[in-house]
Amino acid sequence: MSNPTALLLQAAPDLTARLNALEAAAKSAQSAGDNAWMLLSAALVLMMTGPGLALFYGGLVRRKNVLSTMMHSFVMMGLITVIWAVVGYSLVFAEGNPFIGGLKYLFLNGVGKDPNADYAATIPQQTFMIYQLMFAVITPALISGAYAERIKFSAMTLFTTLWIFVVYFPMAHMVWGKGGLLNAYLGGSIATLDFAGGTVVHITSGVSALVCAIYLGKRHGFPNEPIKPHSLVLSVIGACMLWVGWFGFNAGSALAASGLATSAFVATHFAAATAALSWMLAEWLHSGKPSMLGGISGAVAGLVAITPASGFVKPMPALVIGLLAGLFCFWMVTAVKQKFGYDDTLDAFGVHGAGGTLGAILTGIFATSAVNDAPINGKVVPLGLVDGNAMQIVNQGIGILIAVGLAVVGTFIILKVCDALIGMRVDGDEEEQGLDLSQHGEEGYIPEA
Repeated sequence: MSNPTALLLQAAPDLTARLNALEAAAKSAQSAGDNAWMLLSAALVLMMTGPGLALFYGGLVRRKNVLSTMMHSFVMMGLITVIWAVVGYSLVFAEGNPFIGGLKYLFLNGVGKDPNADYAATIPQQTFMIYQLMFAVITPALISGAYAERIKFSAMTLFTTLWIFVVYFPMAHMVWGKGGLLNAYLGGSIATLDFAGGTVVHITSGVSALVCAIYLGKRHGFPNEPIKPHSLVLSVIGACMLWVGWFGFNAGSALAASGLATSAFVATHFAAATAALSWMLAEWLHSGKPSMLGGISGAVAGLVAITPASGFVKPMPALVIGLLAGLFCFWMVTAVKQKFGYDDTLDAFGVHGAGGTLGAILTGIFATSAVNDAPINGKVVPLGLVDGNAMQIVNQGIGILIAVGLAVVGTFIILKVCDALIGMRVDGDEEEQGLDLSQHGEEGYIPEA
């Protein structure tokens, strides 16, 4: 009879090989799941720009400017992609100094199928790169809501090119890049919490939008003549696409198909829902009727405000953040805008600048390690005020001030340069004719016979 011990020893190498193969397969499956989720998230974020933002903004302008407004979003998809591939990704995510990254990844050198463990250990670095590109695409597109209906197309293109270098790349590196000044997890000296872009995307774009609106001046007829949206139907479709795409924006920022992604997904939806309701309620009480425009504006405001907090807060605080965002942004685009009289065409500042600021502050209050226990300096620490860390509110304030300062100074200088080189604004006759014809020689709708 064979010796069972001898047989077991003889089979051991085969068993070990099979176990190793099973373990490798398990890791591969997990990596494949993460990669699939991140590629889908990248596509969702791109959908936010075109068609989401293009339809949302396009429907809110007059019909003579619909194509020019939608073209702003579309052009970003091409222009920013090329800049990002050549140098942008490197300036944000290569190690450099606390304010800007280096040139290690110039022309995407070394960015391939192997992960970058500093950022996302279970997906190819190329997946991480293309996902982060979509944030860079939509951010300057948000600014276009402030200067719609009166900017030269050539000026918009030059402004965007300079702005992405001067404002976006430094801010993104400071918050998300290794060694960035505000990076809470990768060596920053000031631990600012920004899960998916409250400071990087919304405050920078919203504040820059306000600077653009003031610098360019008011549209002819504003505010004495009624300037109404030409198609709220388009805007509703666009807003709903933004809502869906935002799951890629926020839940995708978990960088894995994980429980944290689920938490961010839930927080995102809850905040959008309550913000839509609170804006409509405020409008109902203020003017006697809730409107579709108010509903979609509120939903976007809630999505903006939850962005920095989405990966740090529980569902009930997410409802509170949405509630406050709807009320606060409604006040900003009605009372505050009316009082100061600036012509922010599509309320980019009132929604993104104001909502992003509110969200960044509330992140400092509601962030908890019960949701996100990623270690900081090697250990799990209290995150926000609810965890007993009141200092986080101060850190959030510092991040906000840096974003605002960079956006104001950088945008103003860029506007002056562009104005001196090619001029920023179309002339009166071109504005009256509409930018579709004067800038692009085409019309969004066939004229009636």
